[in-house]
Amino acid sequence: MTVTIKPSKAKGEIFAPPSKSMAHRALICGALSKNSIIRNIDFSADVKATLGALENLGANVDITDDGVIIGGLSLESVPNDAVIDCFESGSTIRFLLPFCMCCGKKVTIKGAKRLFERPLTIYEQIAKEQGILFEKGEQSLTVCGTLKSGTYKVLGNISSQFITGLLFTLPLLSNKSQIEIIGDFESESYIDLTLSVLDSFGVIVSRKDNTFYIEAKQKYNDCEYEVEGDCSNAAFLEAFNYLGGNVEVSGLKLDTLQGDRVYKQIFEGLKKGQKQFDLADCPDLAPVVFAISSVYGGAEFTGTKRLKIKESNRAEVMKTELSKFGIETVVLENSVIVKNGELKTPEECLQSHNDHRIVMALSLLLSITGGSIEGAEAVCKSYPNYFSDIKTIGIDVNEVN
Repeated sequence: MTVTIKPSKAKGEIFAPPSKSMAHRALICGALSKNSIIRNIDFSADVKATLGALENLGANVDITDDGVIIGGLSLESVPNDAVIDCFESGSTIRFLLPFCMCCGKKVTIKGAKRLFERPLTIYEQIAKEQGILFEKGEQSLTVCGTLKSGTYKVLGNISSQFITGLLFTLPLLSNKSQIEIIGDFESESYIDLTLSVLDSFGVIVSRKDNTFYIEAKQKYNDCEYEVEGDCSNAAFLEAFNYLGGNVEVSGLKLDTLQGDRVYKQIFEGLKKGQKQFDLADCPDLAPVVFAISSVYGGAEFTGTKRLKIKESNRAEVMKTELSKFGIETVVLENSVIVKNGELKTPEECLQSHNDHRIVMALSLLLSITGGSIEGAEAVCKSYPNYFSDIKTIGIDVNEVN
C-alpha cells in the first residue's frame, strides 16, 4: 500500500490505541490461567501472532464483543509436534520460547526471515547448557526439552524480552529460580510492565537490586484485565502538537509504568533547544524523536545500539529516509546525531522498510512537506487503524492498495 499525505495540520481529540506490550503480556498470563478475560485489545498483526501461537500450544481462545476469553494452557496441554507461527513478532517468539523449551515436546516455531535474523542468543545458550534441542533454520526453529529451574545470568544491555520470557515460565517449575541481571540494566521499564501484569494474575516475583527471585509451583489466577492505552503509539499522535497541530490524546494512564511515557519530555526538550537525549530505556521512541528533532534543529541521541536489531535497522533506515528531506544524520555505534537542516519536500517516494514505526515517523514529516510512503501497510504490525485515525484529526491521507 502506498499512502500520499498532503500538507495538513492535526486538530481534535483522539483515544490512544491499546498497548501492544501490555496485550502480549496479559494474553500470555491469561492463557496460563484457567479462564480469564482480556479487554481493550487492538488486534494488530503482532497481537494476532501471540493469540494464534497460544491457541496452537493448547490455550482455549474465544474472541467476543466483551474481550478475549482465554485460558487452559499448561506445560501438559501442549500437543506433540506443535507448530506456531510468530510471523514478524519478536515479542511473540521471545516471550513464548522458554515455555516451548520447557514442555518436553517438540515445538516448531515459524516466522518471517527477518524475525530469525534478530538475536535469540540467550535462549540458544541456555538450550546448549541444558541439553535442550535448538535447531534454527532460515525461517524456523525447532525446540524440545525441559527447562530447568536455577540461576539464570542475563546481560542487562540485551533485549528485556528475554527476561520477560523467562519470568513467564520459571514460576511454573518445581523448584525456585532466580534471574541475575549483569551490567547496566537497559529497558528496565519493560520488566516493570511484566511484573505488574504477573502480579495481576497472582504470580509473585520479588526483586532485590538487579536479581529477581521466583517461587516454584505458582499458579496463574483467573483475572479480568483491561489493557491500558499505548504510550509508544500515542507518541506519534501527540507529535503533531509539535508540528503546529492541536491534538488532545486521551486514554493513557497517568501512573503508567510504560517506559515510553517519557515521549512528551523529549518533545518538550527538543522544542526548548535541548540537544542531548538518552534512549536506552525507550528505544522504540527513536524514529519519532528523530523525526521531530529534524524540525527543531537536530540533536544527539545516545543508547541507540539496539536499533539495529528491531524490525529494521532503524538508525540506518531513518538516516536514509531523512536524507530525502535534506536532513543529514550520522549513525555511530551507540548514538545517532540528527544534524541541523532545512526540511525539504522529498523528490522521491519514501520507503517503509517494512517497519511500522518508520512509517508513522515519516508520516509526521509528510504532514509538513507532502509526499508518499510505499509499503505503508507495515503499520498493521502495531497500529492497524493509524491512517484512519489521523484522518479523523485532519491529516490529508490518501491510501492506494
